[in-house]
Amino acid sequence: MASWAALSSSIVEYFQGEDFYRCGYCKNESGSRSNGMWAHTMTVQDYQDLIDRGWRRSGKYVYKPVMNQTCCPQYTIRCRPLQFQPSKSHKKVLKKMLKFLAKGEISRGNCEDEPMEPTMEDAVAGDVALINKLDIQCDLKTLSDDLKESLKSEERKKGKSAKKAESHDLIQSQNIEAKLGSGEPSHSIGVLTVPKPGKGADLSKPPCRKAKEIRKERKRLKLMQQNPAGELQGFQSRGEALSLFPPKARSNQPKSLEDLIFESLPENASHKLEVRLVPVSFEDPEFKSSFSQSFSLYVKYQMAIHQDPPDECGKTEFTRFLCSSPLEAENPPNGPACGYGSFHQQYWLDGKIIAVGVIDILPYCVSSVYLYYDPDYSFLSLGVYSALREIAFTRQLHEKTSQLSYYYMGFYIHSCPKMKYKGHYRPSDLLCPETYVWVPIEQCLPSLENSKYCRFNQDPEAVDEGRSKEPDRLQVFHKKAILPYGVYKKQRRDPSEEASVLQYASLVGQTCAERMLLFRS
Repeated sequence: MASWAALSSSIVEYFQGEDFYRCGYCKNESGSRSNGMWAHTMTVQDYQDLIDRGWRRSGKYVYKPVMNQTCCPQYTIRCRPLQFQPSKSHKKVLKKMLKFLAKGEISRGNCEDEPMEPTMEDAVAGDVALINKLDIQCDLKTLSDDLKESLKSEERKKGKSAKKAESHDLIQSQNIEAKLGSGEPSHSIGVLTVPKPGKGADLSKPPCRKAKEIRKERKRLKLMQQNPAGELQGFQSRGEALSLFPPKARSNQPKSLEDLIFESLPENASHKLEVRLVPVSFEDPEFKSSFSQSFSLYVKYQMAIHQDPPDECGKTEFTRFLCSSPLEAENPPNGPACGYGSFHQQYWLDGKIIAVGVIDILPYCVSSVYLYYDPDYSFLSLGVYSALREIAFTRQLHEKTSQLSYYYMGFYIHSCPKMKYKGHYRPSDLLCPETYVWVPIEQCLPSLENSKYCRFNQDPEAVDEGRSKEPDRLQVFHKKAILPYGVYKKQRRDPSEEASVLQYASLVGQTCAERMLLFRS
């Protein structure tokens, strides 16, 4: 047995059975159903593994919807930032922000926003009283196929340019043109010719090309099929550039997400926006000094956007849901410079906070928890803007920590129209609720149109590879000692506990069951 004094593991307290709540999505008074546990403390790796099995936290309460029984099934969704391309609507939001910062221009068009979660109430399945009660009872704490990669691989092949500038050939995929505009990744490469200026060429039709050029292209493709290496050497020996896109064509490629976000502003810009990453800790001076302003913003947001009465968005509720995290901060040498844990990403406009994105930085992802913002700035679409900033932030973290390459957006609820917007950040995947494998959302949507609950894994023989296989190896924390469940149950000899423990093991999986400590009183 291990001593509690040397403990650095997750400690959780599981609540047997399923809880029924009022659904925040369809408003069914008792339709929402989930399993839950209180996390007194939790490592970032354990939480990463739990959200990859459909769990999600709200404060220190960690819950998992009973997918085949709840009224509105909630599927874990993740975006793949390394392949992400902003859609036209995303670009409009980013340009709107730049115009506001540069010239003070205010667009009063469509001010609809997309917060990462609809309401604080929904985030915990509708029972705030339960969380508050558990907080009191359980406070033991005092105890890439990336687009760039695709282009790089193609640049090894030969793209031949004509002698005259006006007749440059552009070797580019029709799919690239269509998909870059829609935010989808692209893979295949075809052949197009750039239309001459002033000509309204229909790019949906095969372009007109000279017979000589067509013969050259056919010969080149034939050589590539027969001997790609020799073909490239042959073109190089004639002194022609080895590049898929001529320089002029490359300059016409769409701007990256970073280009759109960090476009330079004039020296006399009307406004200044600064984004600060602050650890969620009252020991952090920046978090502590900004707490009052952040809390006031939260109250203003909840009352204006979600019509919460003042007594439901007090300092206690704010602290428990958005400032109290079970995640232990970690700063390994191979991790991101900011470390792992829970953070507030504060958006400061001209010296005041106008939005706060609550996020968890985990070994493989940035996980969005919640967003609240100043309703006076709804015209900036801060929900969309913050999501795009968080995607860009994930890409930034990936540069140093290569395994951190996903952006988790919480739950996707296909049956709730207001929550379907999360599927617009492409490419993205949904988690199969039975086998816990990720499936591209495009493959899931047809099934979801026919049924609220779906198994996305199309292999009928596939099973949950991480399921609990040896429950006796589960770790128990009892009377300040750690011991395997097999030993614990022999000492206790209380069969009434077994159903609860086995249910817990089946939901968290074998790996977490062996790593986390299940508190038993």
